This record gives sequence, structure tokens and C-alpha cells, in this order.
Amino acid sequence: MSTGALAINPASLAMFNVIQASDPGELDDRSRVSERFLESSRVYKYQLRDRALWRMRFDRPIFSLAERSAGSILATYGDSSFATEVSVDGEEGDLFCFTTLLHGQITLVRDGNSTTGAGTCGLVWRPDPSTRLLISDNNARTNVFFKVAEVAEALEHTLDERLRRPLEFKPNLEWSSGLAASLKRQLDFVMHEFQQPDGVASNPVALASMTDLLVSLVLCGAPHNYTDQLGRSPAGAVPVYIRRAEDFMRANCAEPIRIAHVAAAAGCSVGTLGVVFRHFRGKTSLGALHAIRLEQAYCDLTRGGTGASFATVACRYGFTNSARFNVAFRRRFGETPSEAVRHASRS
Repeated sequence: MSTGALAINPASLAMFNVIQASDPGELDDRSRVSERFLESSRVYKYQLRDRALWRMRFDRPIFSLAERSAGSILATYGDSSFATEVSVDGEEGDLFCFTTLLHGQITLVRDGNSTTGAGTCGLVWRPDPSTRLLISDNNARTNVFFKVAEVAEALEHTLDERLRRPLEFKPNLEWSSGLAASLKRQLDFVMHEFQQPDGVASNPVALASMTDLLVSLVLCGAPHNYTDQLGRSPAGAVPVYIRRAEDFMRANCAEPIRIAHVAAAAGCSVGTLGVVFRHFRGKTSLGALHAIRLEQAYCDLTRGGTGASFATVACRYGFTNSARFNVAFRRRFGETPSEAVRHASRS
């Protein structure tokens, strides 16, 4: 039997592991999909919801999954021609999943409660045996997974205290406004960059900065059981933290450092670090790290005798896109990298 063409374009996913199935029987047992996930103990079972289709054969794939992991992020594309039920075997997973619906809808069922995602409404869920996903016909979606421990640790740094209860997100997430819309744009950016052979996913320095931004947006843009406390959290502004942080950033700007590392070196929480940088520098701590990396790139380019290309220097400090590097460089220094090199050589 023939099916409609799937939305996933394998040519654009050369950097992903891609699994496809055209036999419903491949989805009914312990699916090979599980072997490609970070959590080897999780078993994801896929079953067509229409029993009449179980014994049919198709000349095209009826299910596809493309997956790539980099650092602590796992990104996947999923595509299903027919309504499918997904269940999870094993212990509670250590990942939070943020799902965006590109086509169709998904109903998340957890502990007897159901939430439907479609269009501008995304889903946030954690794979465990109490979770089922009811996927519609002709469905396409993206998933970005973050490690629970990493998100919880970032929240502890922001609150400057230990969590007294597990972090839990509300299952539905409206993407249309506020920081949730910013989070959605960044998740889309992740999926785009993970398609590139030389993008952020392949550059540890850039990936560390992007992960910090994503985790921060996840905590601020997705409602959870600490949202109210996060809004009330006090943080003192102590200028010495800035000097310690900037010294650490300059010494390690070519390394894949995270803002949590900077805060630890400064001797304060991530939340306090953000407050003092906004108050005394007029920018975020991540923005300060970006500026220091840009300054170091300028120094490397204008220092005679290095022989390094613009692209090599930019990549060294986490700038994977030459056009964006040139724009940022000119905005900061009032000239392009090539002009800066020419002026330095004359002087």
C-alpha cells in the first residue's frame, strides 16, 4: 500500500541518525528507536492505533525518526503517516522534552490527565512509564531534550538554594508571546544548527553558550512549580563578583565554559551574577562573555605573525557563522575584520 511522502527530508538531515519503518510490525515490539537515545534504559514502543493497518505492508516509510545529540542536548525530528500510540517502559527518565508540532497534534496522557499540543501550543514532558503519547495521522514534530539534573542545577544556582521538591513543568506551553515565544525561536534555531556540519553543535565553545541561553529561557519561559519563587528571588549586587567573573572569562574565553562555571569562579550564584552584570555593565553575563570573546578575536587578528585566517580565529572563540561574526565585529569595533588587520599592519 502506498502512503504520502513524509515531511522529513533526509538530504537536510545528513548529520542525524535516521530510522525509518515501512512495516507496522517493526513498531509493535521493542523498537530500534530506543537504541539511538541517550537513555539506553528507556524502551519506546510505537503501535498504530488502527488495528486494520497492523498486517498491511507499505512501499514507503510510515514512520521516521531523525536524532542527533551534542553536548547535553538531544534533538529529534519525528514523522508519522498514521495515528500512533507511544508508550515508555523503564524507570523515570532523566530528560525533559520540549515538543513543537509542525503538523497535526499530539495528546500527552500522564497519570490519567491529558493535554493536547497543536499549532502554537507545545508540550513539555518527561519520559516515564506513566506517560503515553497519542499522535495524530500525518504528524510531524520536533523534540529538544535537556537533562533534568542540568536544568535543576541551573534553577538552584538562580535561586541560590537547594530545591526542596523535584522540578516539574506544566505539560502545555503556549508559544505565541513573551519569553515562551523567545524559547520557541531558540528551539527552532537548535534544530537548524543541528542540521549543519559546521554549526553550533560542532563547536563546543558556541554550544556551551547556547545551552546556557536555552536552559535560562526554559526556566523563565516555560511555567513550572518554581515559577513564582523564581520571580521573587532576591539577589545582591556585589561589584567584586564582576572582576572575578571577567578575569575568569578572559582566561578561558577559548574554552567551552558555561555561565555556571563563571559564577562558581566569581563566588556567587548564576542569578546574582546576572543581576550585577545588568546593573554595573548594562548587559547579561552571557553578553559579557560574548563581548570578551569578540575582543580576544580582535586581538588575535591584529597581532602580527599569527597567520591564522578570519574563519579560524572566529571559530576559536565560538563564532561559527562568518557573516554574523563580521556584523558583530563591525558593530563593536567600527570596522570589518579585514579592515582591522590592514590598519594594524600599517601601524
